[in-house]
Amino acid sequence: MAGWRETVALRSSAAPSAGEVFRAFLKLGLTSFGGPVAHIGYFRTELVLRRGWVDEAEFADLLALCQFLPGPASSQLGFALGLRRAGGLGALAAWVAFTLPSALFMLLVALGAGVLGGPLGLAVVHGLKLVAVAIVAQAVWGMAQTLTPDGRRRAIALVAGVLVVLVGGALAQIAAILAGALLGWLLCKGAAVTGAGGRWPQRLAPAYLIGFFTLLLGLPVLVEVTGWQGLALFDAFYRAGALVFGGGHVVQPLLEAEIVGAGWMSADAFLTGYGAAQAVPGPLFTFAAYLGAGVGPAPNGVAGAAIALLAVFLPGFLLLLGVLPFWARVRGWPAAQAALQGTNAAVVGILAMALHDPVWTGAVAGPVDVAIIGFGILALLRWAAPPWAVVLAMVGLQLVVSAGGLAG
Repeated sequence: MAGWRETVALRSSAAPSAGEVFRAFLKLGLTSFGGPVAHIGYFRTELVLRRGWVDEAEFADLLALCQFLPGPASSQLGFALGLRRAGGLGALAAWVAFTLPSALFMLLVALGAGVLGGPLGLAVVHGLKLVAVAIVAQAVWGMAQTLTPDGRRRAIALVAGVLVVLVGGALAQIAAILAGALLGWLLCKGAAVTGAGGRWPQRLAPAYLIGFFTLLLGLPVLVEVTGWQGLALFDAFYRAGALVFGGGHVVQPLLEAEIVGAGWMSADAFLTGYGAAQAVPGPLFTFAAYLGAGVGPAPNGVAGAAIALLAVFLPGFLLLLGVLPFWARVRGWPAAQAALQGTNAAVVGILAMALHDPVWTGAVAGPVDVAIIGFGILALLRWAAPPWAVVLAMVGLQLVVSAGGLAG
C-alpha cells in the first residue's frame, strides 16, 4: 500500500510474565539513546506498535500522568507499563532492566574505566543520537494520527507546544498538560477515550503516598539524630528525586547542590560524570550511580552507587503507585474523559516541541546529519523497515561519514 502506515508486528501469545518484561526493557535499556523524549519514542515503537501491550490512548494517558508527577518521567512510564503487563514483579523487572546498562556504565566511569572512548566510540554515540531523532519523529507522527484526528485536538496540541516554548523550564510540561486538560474539558465533551485504562493495585495506594511524605520529611531528622553517612547519602538523593519536575536534566542542579555543596565531590568531578551520562542509553537519573560511587566519605563504590540509585528513583515510583488507582477511577468520569482527550493532544504538542529541542538540537551538527536522519525517517515511515535495521543502517552511515572525515 502506498504511503505510510503503522501496524502491530508482534503481539505475544504467551502469558504475561516478569521475564518477558525484563527482556523487553533490557533491549530498551541498551538501545534507548537520546534522553527522556527519545525514550518515549522507543517505548511506543517496542511496546505499543510491536508488542501491543497497551493502545495509543492508554500509553498517552500514562505518559501525561508521569510528566505531571515529579520524578524521572520515562522511568516512571516504563515502571507503569511493566506493572500493567505483569504486576509488581513486572514493574520491578522493567526498572531494573531499563536502568542496569547505563548504571553499570556510570559505575565503571566512576571507578576509572574508559568506555566508548576514541573516535569510533564517539561516532557510534553520535549515530545513535541521530537514530533518536528519527524514532521521536516517528512517534510524533504516529501519535498525532491517533490522538489529534480533528481540528479541535490539533489546536490543543498547538497550544500545548506554544506553552512549552513560552513558559520554559521545569514547569512548562505541567502547564501544557493542565491547559490541555482544561481545553479538552471545554471542547471535547462527548468524545469517548479508547482503551480500558488498566487495573491497578489499590489496597496499598495510601501506604505508598504516606511512605513518600514520611521519607521526605523524616529522613533529614533521622540524619541529624544518627549522623550516619549512608543515611545522609540516601536522604540527599531521595530529596532530589522527590522534588524534580521535568526529567533528568532538571535534576542536575539539585544533585550538584546536594553533593558538591556538601563537599562530597569536586565540581570538576561532578561535571565529568554529567558529561559521561549524556553518552549512554537509558535514564539520565543513572548519573546517581556515578555520584554515589565517587563521593568522598564512605559508603561509596558499589555500595554508594546502589544507595544513590535506589534513593533517586524511589520517590517517583512511590508517588506513581499511590496515584495510579485514583487515576484509573477518575478516567471513567465523563468530564475526565473529555479532559483526557485534551491531555492526550497536549502530549503530542509537547513531544513535537521536544523533537526540536533538545532531541534535534542535541544531535544535529550539519547537513550530513540531516540527510542521515531523513533516510531514517523514510525507512521507518515510508518503507516500514524494522527499527533494529534502521538503527544499524543509520549508525553504519555515521561510521562511514566519520571514517571519511578522519581520512580527510
